[in-house]
Formats: sequence, structure tokens, C-alpha cells
Amino acid sequence: LCRACRRDLCAEPADAMLLHLPLIVGCAWTHRTLPIRTHAVSRSATAVADGASNAATRAAVRMAATTSDAIIPKSVLFGNPEYASPIISPDGKLLAYLRPDEGVLNVWCRTVGASDDRVITKDRYRGIRQAFWAEDSKTLLYMQDDGGDENFHLWGIDATTPSSAARDLTPFPGAKAQNVVTNKRFPDQLLVGINKRDPTQFDMYRCTLATGELTLDTENPGGVLGWGTEDESFEVREAIVMNPADSSTTVRVRDSAGDEWRDLVTFPYGEEGNMVEFARDGKSVLALSTLGRETQALVRLDATTGAELETIAYDPKSNTAGILLDDDTKEVRAVSFNYARTERRFFDKELEADFRALEAAAPGGAEVSIASRTRDEQTWIVAFRRDDGPTEYAVYDKEAGGTVSPLFVSQPALLEYKFAKMEDVRITARDGLELVAYLTRADSDAPTPLVLLVHGGPWARDGWGFNAMAQWMANRGYAVLQVNYRGSSGYGKSFLHKGDKQWGVGDMQHDLSDAVAWAVKEGIAREDRVCIFGGSYGGDATLAG
Repeated sequence: LCRACRRDLCAEPADAMLLHLPLIVGCAWTHRTLPIRTHAVSRSATAVADGASNAATRAAVRMAATTSDAIIPKSVLFGNPEYASPIISPDGKLLAYLRPDEGVLNVWCRTVGASDDRVITKDRYRGIRQAFWAEDSKTLLYMQDDGGDENFHLWGIDATTPSSAARDLTPFPGAKAQNVVTNKRFPDQLLVGINKRDPTQFDMYRCTLATGELTLDTENPGGVLGWGTEDESFEVREAIVMNPADSSTTVRVRDSAGDEWRDLVTFPYGEEGNMVEFARDGKSVLALSTLGRETQALVRLDATTGAELETIAYDPKSNTAGILLDDDTKEVRAVSFNYARTERRFFDKELEADFRALEAAAPGGAEVSIASRTRDEQTWIVAFRRDDGPTEYAVYDKEAGGTVSPLFVSQPALLEYKFAKMEDVRITARDGLELVAYLTRADSDAPTPLVLLVHGGPWARDGWGFNAMAQWMANRGYAVLQVNYRGSSGYGKSFLHKGDKQWGVGDMQHDLSDAVAWAVKEGIAREDRVCIFGGSYGGDATLAG
């Protein structure tokens, strides 16, 4: 759960996640900018048939086509969404969202219950990828860099005043802002990390929203990669430090802003973990940890000694993917895991009933996630994520008895076409390791040419949901297979580190070959018409063949 925009980013719809550049991740510790790289393509000895030729003849050849017979334009598949990332203000009076203005993504706003939609920002170059509300319910915050230099600054604009101009809240040339934290108990303030003192170190500054005044709150002593706060006091009391000598990561805490830091828990290289939240009584903390287990569990640690007191949620096959806490009591309400699809474990019966109602209202097979909620949690903006169409957003009104009302569709132009379903499948590698993969067929009955689409990272993963790249290829007659090969994240420490020293060679590449062999054996792919394609690490795997 992002402390700045209050979203469960692990459950964010795919089309919206692509807009989160930079992303607020984990405990609002850091923004990460995902570079866009060129893609590499390698063809088999018998090249994949030309897509246009395939499209012209497939109506006669493919009797069980999974997509529209018409060629779906790339502009429809890859264009900007019409609506994305809706966020309701904490007081429930305003709704903001991303939408193109003169062809560039900007922040729009409307009064809840009215049709007074208006564009708030005036970006004309790079587009805005993420916005979120300050806790004063009037200031919209967003990140933007200068012409692509990736030195993102934090901007704010008064959404309640039509003539308001955006303010750069971190106006330091060459500096970068990250680690934005807001707090409902301090609605007139926020905390933000800035590297203006030292380009290699991010200090935390406290910003007064009304004036934009910045005050140094916590200076980085060196080596701190990210910061977190204690919620009641809104003091910086968490720090993440990496030791470059052994690549271990240590969580440090302090009892108040005036106290000394102490090491709480250390994760040696090969282990995974971080801090989630202080318990309300201050005697324990919630954390994610692989210590003593294969995958990342949600645990409770003693706030003084760091000793593990309780395992709250754990799945032996996949890491904890998302956590929803009570904003006041800090009790765990739900935990999600994602081995192949999102699965939630509920600790709150009322919340479980809410999700069951939303699942019943969702399009068939769609996954439900919370895009945003009001402070009193009576109004939710929810996302229904599909694999064969655009994300649909709706308003869930608990005060009105749990009514679900359509809000908007992210890419309505997609509704004019038929798209393939995405199947989550299991593939056994040659050494017996189970691999999760996602298959988008071009034909449900007959084998077709296959594109092996390799994800980047490699410390990343593919997931279920609408994938424009896969749909583009399926519509042109190619089945698409996406494999979470060893070295992918989300499946525990051993699975991740089975990819060490295997990049582009050895077992990581064998996993890809084994996936193709599986597709041929299952009658999905034609053995003589296979292509490998990918960007970032996927491009490296493509060059390796």
C-alpha cells in the first residue's frame, strides 16, 4: 500500500501501472524510474510468416480464431488510455484522473456527482504518468522531470481553483525528488526525499503545502536508500541501508525523531525483506521477511530486538504481494499473493464481504482491485481488470448499501474488437522446476506460429491481464507465450537466485527452450515457426537465442 496515494500497487491494473513512472513502491520508500529500451527480435531458421500475409488469409485458415478477424490498429492497442488512474479526494468531493489533453496525458478533475470535468495541468511534452491527492483534499501532487532528464520533481496544484498554477515543490536544478509520504493526521504537510545537498544521498524534507516551504527533517548519514515514518507522530523513524561490502540490507528504526538509530533486522544477500509499518502500541512492527523460509512472509517483529514474534501470512510458492492495513489500528485486514493470479486472504469479514460483492458485479473473470478510497472508506473507486479487454472503473458506494456504478473505461476503443483470453499455464523445466507462464492463443484449435515474449529485469515477472503486445501478435496470427523463468521475482529467494550467473546462458535460457518445446508438444505452436522477442533482459535472452 503506497503511503502517498494509498493504492495497493501490487494489484494495480496493468494499463495504469504502465503510467506509474516513477513508481512509489513498498512503504513509500523510493520512486523508481523504469527506462524504456529498444526491443530485439530473433527469428528461427524458417522465419515467422509476415503478419500482414497471415492476417489476409487467416479467415480461411484459422477456423477458431481467438481475436477479431479485422486487423486491430496499433494506435488502438498502444495509444494513450482515454481514462486512467482515477483517484477520489480524501473528503470524497473531487475525482481526479489522467486523460490526454491535446494528445498529451494530463491530470483532469471533476466534482463528484457533477459533469464539470476540467483539465488541471498543462503538460505539453512528456505527459504526466502519476498523480495523487495531498491529505488536504484540494492539492493534487504529481511527479514530472525536465524534458526526459529523469530528475523528477514533485509538483502541486490547487484543484479547487480553476486559475491555479502548478508549483514546483522541489525547485532545485539537477536534484531529484522521491520517497513522498503524506499523512491524514497532518493534512497540511508532506515529507519528500531530495538529493540537493549530495547527489548520492537523499535527505528527507518536510513541506508545508500552503506556502511550499521546505525544512530539512532528517539528514542522510550515508548509505540510507529509503525512509519511512511512524504514522501517529509523522516522524521519520525507519531507514533502509545497504552494505556495499556484502550486499546485505538492514532495517534501522528509532523511538522518536530525537533518538539514535538502531539496527532492527538485517537481511543477508540472498534474503528478501523490508519494513511495513509500526504497530500502534509501538512495541512491534510489521515486516516482510524470507528469513527462515523460502518465500517472503508478512511477520510481526519485536520493535526493540527485531525478534520474530508471529507469522501473519505466508504462502510457500509465492511472495506476499500486497497488504491492506486498518489506517488507525494498523491491524492487518487482507494480504494478497500472486503465484499465477491474485489471491487474497482476509482477516476482516466486512472487507471480505465487500470484495465478494465487487467480484459478483465485475465482468466475468475480471480481477478486482481498489484504485482509491475516501478517508471514511464509504466510497471506493474500483478497477475491474480483464485479460480480453480494457480495465473498467466503477464507484462502490457503501453508504448507499453497496451499489456499484460504472465510472469509465480506460480504453473504450478496445470494446469494438474481440480479444484473446490469457491462460495461466504450468510448464515443467527439464530439471523438474515448475514455471508459471501466460499463453495468449491465436487459434484455439490448431497450432500456429509462436512468439516467445521474454520479460525484462530479469528480476521482474509477467502477470495475468490484458497485454497489448500479446494481443497485437495474436490478432496477426501468432500465439504468444510469456514465461516466468528462473530468476524472475515473486516466487521466493531460491527461485530468484537459481538465475544467478545464468543470464542468457544455462538454465535460464533452457527454461525458455523448454517452454517452446512444451508449446509444440501441446499442439499450440508450429515447431518450424518460432520467434523469440523481448526488451531489456528479454532483449539479451533474444540475442542469446
